[in-house]
Amino acid sequence: MTPKHEKQEFVTVLVRDPRIQKEDSWHSYIDYEIFIHTNSICFTRKTSCVRRRYREFVWLRQRLQSNAVLIQLPELPSRTPFFNMNNPNHVDHRRQGLQEFLEKILQDALLLSDSRLHLFLQTQLSPEDMEACVSGQTKYSVADAIHSFASLNRRFPVEDEERKKGKNDADSDSESSSSGLGPSDDSISCGCKASPASEES
Repeated sequence: MTPKHEKQEFVTVLVRDPRIQKEDSWHSYIDYEIFIHTNSICFTRKTSCVRRRYREFVWLRQRLQSNAVLIQLPELPSRTPFFNMNNPNHVDHRRQGLQEFLEKILQDALLLSDSRLHLFLQTQLSPEDMEACVSGQTKYSVADAIHSFASLNRRFPVEDEERKKGKNDADSDSESSSSGLGPSDDSISCGCKASPASEES
């Protein structure tokens, strides 16, 4: 018999706010904000916000596929020579494809167990640093990296407050459950403003 008020686990992912970033005087690229809001026990942080570029999604898909060879991973939006970062339709089509990719990935329990996915979604580490962290070549663990990024980028004050409350409550396994609704509209709309220091080449 399951209680009527038992919470259903959810993971909400939004890919939004495409921005052109200058790589050098000749090259530019677009990165996208990835916003996560969840009550899933699989996630270290219940809300997070990072910026990633297309080639990092390609890296993620390759690593997930190599670790889960029996799973047919969803495709990324295709890389096309006709992609124009100044064309809003091209950019939005890619954004939608990246969001659909993540939505499908996050529905698979085996893929959710991959530490690279969590580092990709909840830190601004480069692919090289994610690999080093996962293989134990760093002084910090996956959870340390996620908490460190969150503390450097205090974007979700609601979650921080609830974590403090959770330490005093007997039921502290859900960091964003006091109202059952998660963060307020203010914390969601504040967005993720990546500083130049967090961007990689």
